[in-house]
Amino acid sequence: MSDSTTRFGFVAFAETWNGRLAMLGFVIGLATELLTGQGILSQVGLG
Repeated sequence: MSDSTTRFGFVAFAETWNGRLAMLGFVIGLATELLTGQGILSQVGLG
């Protein structure tokens, strides 16, 4: 496998998916906060 076809490390493919999953996590966290009325930290017992 050459360096041009790798999908690990800091390549555009990995960074694109990292961004998509981060946005998804943020939206899920915000929705959970709105539905329960509690912050994320209080939901996991830290606040």
